[in-house]
Amino acid sequence: MPATADVPLRRSGPLAPHPGAGRPTPGAIGLAFAAIYLIWGSTYFSALVALETLPPYLMMATRLVVAGSLLAGLSRWRSPTASLRAGWSRNALSGILILGLGSSSTVWAEQFLPSSLAAILATTVPLWLAVLDWPRWARYRHEKLRLLGLLFGGLGVVALFGEQLAAPTPAVPITGYWLAVGAVLAGSLCTAGGSLLARYQAAPGPPLPNAAVQLLAAGLFCGVVSAVAGEWTPFSLAQVSRRSAWAVAYLVVFGSGVAYLAYLWLLRVRPPAVVGTYAYVNPVMAVLLGAGLAHEAITVQQVLALVVILIGVWLINRPSAGPSPAPAERNTS
Repeated sequence: MPATADVPLRRSGPLAPHPGAGRPTPGAIGLAFAAIYLIWGSTYFSALVALETLPPYLMMATRLVVAGSLLAGLSRWRSPTASLRAGWSRNALSGILILGLGSSSTVWAEQFLPSSLAAILATTVPLWLAVLDWPRWARYRHEKLRLLGLLFGGLGVVALFGEQLAAPTPAVPITGYWLAVGAVLAGSLCTAGGSLLARYQAAPGPPLPNAAVQLLAAGLFCGVVSAVAGEWTPFSLAQVSRRSAWAVAYLVVFGSGVAYLAYLWLLRVRPPAVVGTYAYVNPVMAVLLGAGLAHEAITVQQVLALVVILIGVWLINRPSAGPSPAPAERNTS
């Protein structure tokens, strides 16, 4: 995604782009948000399809290692001198937090939870981002309205799937149900922590090799978890359906490739809590895709909930009322 790095940054504080990121164009920001909103909005369904014939952590390991290898090859093709070793420890930690502990927890939980409920629980990501990043922006009075937007978004998602928040179905063990709920919440916290690490302690070098290392580290982590959990023993490649294979391919190219690169780039040029609004928009996309592709009915309550979510996202993304009074953040990378 293009950015004009020559233009000096004048704005400071929590809404300022990450130092060294340059001033991005509105078109680039719009395309990046479209990627995480639209693509990640469809990955809940894609993950469910992949899980039909693949165990969760083995599926995640395959997806992440293949995507990381492709990005590493693309990085080497574009810049033969680019190295994956620069800042590898910070990249590995970010990748394991965001993907190995964050996204994979949601995928594992979808064995016991409806994807809609998993999406609701994942909306705690922007809330965690706001809480963990609070010291950097809470003192700015004109930013506090974003908290109202965060609350609007969360309440809107709950209203969107309110009828599905009841007790677990009889087919799901109660222990597995609550373990899955806890896994998504803990994974959301890990995603927020890894995202802030990627913004404020970003590894040096271009984003492409950094993303490759993050994906590879998370994939290896998921592979170890898969082996410890015993997923490899009963597994046979012959059991993977063509439908699941296509779902994994979609997740590799778009979910872990295009959208993840867009997400990492946005973390460097937009406030983390704003970037985290994908967790609010993704359920909206799921409902709209269900209505458009599966001809599912949309109720009046859902329409009102969608309006509340969009109001919340607008409040979070609204332009600042004025320049921040504090000096610019120091680049700690």
